[in-house]
Amino acid sequence: MSEQAAVARQAIKVATPGRSVIRHVLPVATLVVIDLASSVLAFVLAYKLRQHTDIFEWRHRKSFFPVGIYDAFEPYLSFLAFVPLVKVYILRRYGLYKLRGEFSFSNDLFKVINASTLAFLVLVLFAFLFRQGFAIREGHLISIDFSYSRLVFVYDWLISMGMFLTTRFAVRLIQTAYRSNERNLIPTIVVGCGEMAQVCLAEISERPRLGYRLVGAVTARVNEDAAEVRSRGVRVLGSFDDLPELVKRHGVEEVLITDARIHPRKMFEVLMECGRDHHIKYRVIPNLFDCLPGKTEIATLGSLPMIKLYEEPLRGSQRALKRGMDMLVSVGLLVVSWPFWLALAILIKMESKGPILLKQERVGMDGKVFLMIKFRSMMDGTDDRAHRDLMRRTINGEDANQGTSDEPLYGKVKDDPRLTKIGGWMRRYSVDELPQIINVLRGQMSIVGPRPPLPYEVRHYKDWHRARFHVRPGITGLWQVSGRNRLHFEEMVRLDVFYIENWSPWLDVKIMLKTLPVMLRGDNTY
Repeated sequence: MSEQAAVARQAIKVATPGRSVIRHVLPVATLVVIDLASSVLAFVLAYKLRQHTDIFEWRHRKSFFPVGIYDAFEPYLSFLAFVPLVKVYILRRYGLYKLRGEFSFSNDLFKVINASTLAFLVLVLFAFLFRQGFAIREGHLISIDFSYSRLVFVYDWLISMGMFLTTRFAVRLIQTAYRSNERNLIPTIVVGCGEMAQVCLAEISERPRLGYRLVGAVTARVNEDAAEVRSRGVRVLGSFDDLPELVKRHGVEEVLITDARIHPRKMFEVLMECGRDHHIKYRVIPNLFDCLPGKTEIATLGSLPMIKLYEEPLRGSQRALKRGMDMLVSVGLLVVSWPFWLALAILIKMESKGPILLKQERVGMDGKVFLMIKFRSMMDGTDDRAHRDLMRRTINGEDANQGTSDEPLYGKVKDDPRLTKIGGWMRRYSVDELPQIINVLRGQMSIVGPRPPLPYEVRHYKDWHRARFHVRPGITGLWQVSGRNRLHFEEMVRLDVFYIENWSPWLDVKIMLKTLPVMLRGDNTY
C-alpha cells in the first residue's frame, strides 16, 4: 500500500510541473540577486578603499532627492551600471548557477577564481579603452573625459572574488544539508545490470553529494541477469523498452546508460519516445578504455582524414611545468609535515624492531626500477608470498576480491597479519606514503600519477597495461580518488591510461585537492 501511495504522490508531482519549476528556479534567482548586490557592494567598497572619500551627500530638505552623489563618484556610478551585469553573465558562463547534480568545493573555487579574473579583465579593458564617464550637469547627462583608478578595479576583483566564494560555500553547505534529507536530488534511472551498472549504483548510493535519487534500474538486454542489482536493494523496474512509461510514471529527469551494447536504432527510438513529453538528460557511462582520449589532433594522410592520438601528452614545456609543480608541492609538504615524520618514526621504533623507513623496488617511468621510500608498516623480515599470489590472480582476472560483493577489496591482503598496529593505522590513512616526497625530489616519482607496481606484478602485465609506464609514477592519482581498492585491477589501469591521455595542470590540482579528504576519511581499506 505504501508503494502505491508513493507512486500516486509522484504522479501528482509530474502532473503539476509548475510547482517543480518554481522550486528549481527560485534558488537560482535568489543567488543571482545576491551576486548582483555583492557586485555593487564590492565596487563601492573598492572605491572607498582607494579614494578615501565620501560617496553620498545630504542635500537640502526641500530637494526631491535628499541624498545626492559627490561629483568625484559620478563617473564610477555610470560605470557601475555595467559591473554587476558583466560579473553575473561570466559567472553563468562558468556554470556557477547550476544547483542540481554533482558539485565540488574545489571546482567551485577554480570556477570563481577564473570567472572573477575574466570579469576583472573585461571591465579593465572597457574602462581604459573608452576612458570616459558620464555625469549629470544642470539636469543633462553629459560625457566627460575621465581616467579611472587602476587600484579600484584590483580591489574590486579581490573583494568580489571573496564574496562570490563565501556565497558559493554557504550555498553548498545548504545543499549538503538538503541532500542529507533527500531533497535537491535528481530522479534517475540506470539502464543495465552489468559491472559498470553496479559501480554506478554504488557511487549514487554512497555519495548523496552527487545529487541523484535512484528510482531504480532497467535491464538493457533480454534475459539479462539482474540478481546482483537486486541484492543491492535496487528495484528492477522493467526492461529498456519500458523506459518511456517509467520516465513518465516516476518523474525521471536523468537516465544513466551503462550498457553500450544496446543497438543504436533501438536506443534512438526509445530515447525519442522518452523525450516527447519530458525534457530528459541522458548520460552514457562507457568503458574508459574504449573512449577516444581528449588529447587528439585532426590530420590528413593525402586526402584521407585521420584522427591522431597522442601517446603521451607530457612533452616539452608540459613536462617541465609538471616537474615544477612537483618540486613546489614537495618542498611545501616537507616543510609542513616534518614534525609528523618525527612522531611516526618514534612510534614505529617503539612498537617493533627494524628500520623506520623501508626501501622497496618499484617499476617507474619507461620500466626503470627504483627504490621507493615509505614508512615501515609491517614486521621486519616478513614473507610476501601471500601478496604475490593475490596480485597474480588479480592481474590475470581471477576472482581475487578480498571483501564482499557490496564492499569489494582488490589488491590488498584482508586482515594482513604482517601489519603492526601503527602500520595498520598508517595504511588506513595513507601516511606511510609520506617519505615518497624524497622520491619526487629525486625525480623518480611525481606528486600525481599512476602508482608504481612491484617487479613481480609487472611480470603478469598484458601489453596494454604497460601504458602506465609512459609517465612518472605518483604518490596519488586518479585511481586513489576514484574508488581505490574498490576497483579491480583492469579498471585501475584504465583510469591511469585516461589520466595519461588527458593530463592537464588543472587535473593534477583537482586530484591533489581531492586526495586530502580521501586520506582523512580513511578510505584505504587494508
